[in-house]
Amino acid sequence: MEPDASVDLLIIGGGVNGAGIARDAAGRGLAVMLCEQGDLAGATSSASSKLIHGGLRYLEYYQFGFVREALREREVLLGIAPHIVWPARFILPHDKGLRSAFVIEAGLFLYDRLARRNRLGRSRRIDLRAAKEGAPLKDHLTRGFAYSDCRVDDARLVVLNAVDARERGASIRTRTSCVSAKREQGMWRATLLDARETTATTVMARALVNAAGPWVAEVANIVGGRDAGKKLRLVKGSHIVVPRLYEGDQSYVLQNEDRRVIFAMPYEVDYTLVGTTEIPFTGDPLQARISAEEIAYLCAAVSRYFRTPLSPSDAAGSFSGVRPLYDDGAKIASAATRGYVLDLDAPEGSAPLLSVFGGKITTYRRLAEDAIERLAPYLKPPRNKPWTATAPLPGGNMEDGDFDRFLRTLRGKYPWLDTATVARLARAYGTRAELILGNARGARDLGVDFGADLFQAEIDYLIGQEFALTAEDILWRRSKRGLHLSPAERARVSRYLNERANGRRRAPGSTIFL
Repeated sequence: MEPDASVDLLIIGGGVNGAGIARDAAGRGLAVMLCEQGDLAGATSSASSKLIHGGLRYLEYYQFGFVREALREREVLLGIAPHIVWPARFILPHDKGLRSAFVIEAGLFLYDRLARRNRLGRSRRIDLRAAKEGAPLKDHLTRGFAYSDCRVDDARLVVLNAVDARERGASIRTRTSCVSAKREQGMWRATLLDARETTATTVMARALVNAAGPWVAEVANIVGGRDAGKKLRLVKGSHIVVPRLYEGDQSYVLQNEDRRVIFAMPYEVDYTLVGTTEIPFTGDPLQARISAEEIAYLCAAVSRYFRTPLSPSDAAGSFSGVRPLYDDGAKIASAATRGYVLDLDAPEGSAPLLSVFGGKITTYRRLAEDAIERLAPYLKPPRNKPWTATAPLPGGNMEDGDFDRFLRTLRGKYPWLDTATVARLARAYGTRAELILGNARGARDLGVDFGADLFQAEIDYLIGQEFALTAEDILWRRSKRGLHLSPAERARVSRYLNERANGRRRAPGSTIFL
């Protein structure tokens, strides 16, 4: 049977690693196809702590090389995606009963030095009694430390990599599972099934990448008959979203008696994000949910430091993700390496299979670069030079990477639009915000207002340009507006999508009844 398509590289998994590999490969001139069983960033990659950081606490485990590489990538991502990656200041209150001030200061000194080219501020001691950052904290916390890292919109990072890959020629297929794959005459013959179709698609590929995240062992078994389960360590990380705990843009790093740290960070303007837990996980990663014990653990951590205690009933939302760590034998989950391992299976004369274990969102781009370099001898890309470290992600092509200047320009172009709305669109879409706003001269030109500054024009853009299909894709991953909309408003978005899918799309500005 003749295949339906033939590509150089087939990638299984639409998380940050799969999307990053697709972008890198497409930019080198390879024919690329990516299949994802659900939505892009539909699992682990949208449930992170939303940080681009070196990982200060990993210095305790002597992972100096890993921290150095992550800090280097922090600088790279800040340069190529200044809209969805932004600097953040972190406050680490000193609790005398835990790590000594000397140990913390020594760690921060090393952290600063490992970041060779640092656009961010250096660490320093602060007097919490005098500093505004100390206002929300308990009285016994009199001193602390401040250092810099970056925040990120994790789901959008994935989507923008996929968008760029598509614009460079890759085929991105969401809601599509790889149900089988076998080597055949020096190629991979894979069978893909789109959940919206009744017939399968056959694809021939010169190489196969297994970037299935928590499902990497399962996919390895399906496509190669290999038991990769012993290499994988699944760890559940959960976060809660609570009404804003404090004023200011700073984030807090809270030490726990179990030597873990909890972050409390501004989130979606009106909220604070608190996390994460780290618990061994078994079962279906799609069914991962926060437990009552995890909620209590996070609330206790906050209550230990903040004047206003946090109760489980304060949680306005939560999310959990399963991290597919490489099993390095560490006794506790928090000590397991966040480094990645690329497992290449390439019997002589056979098509290669590259399986991705571990990794973190900060180092996804370097992982992708390494993956293509490992496959280059087999694929011989037309343009075999690394390129992603300097090419802006979609929307990141702003002058000198200056987000604040770009925001001022965008506000000047659309003075009629609420300043908070302009800021949100600029942060989410960068220069491509103008593809949503276009020549609009008023809110009416943006179509239906679904509430919380979510307009029809933005939804149509997400469907047309960013692979969104469902209300969940739009409200909880692409825009985060679901946190601000009422159940009735969210249902209204769903009805609009159903109407649109059934061919009754309205142009922005026309009358629509929902």
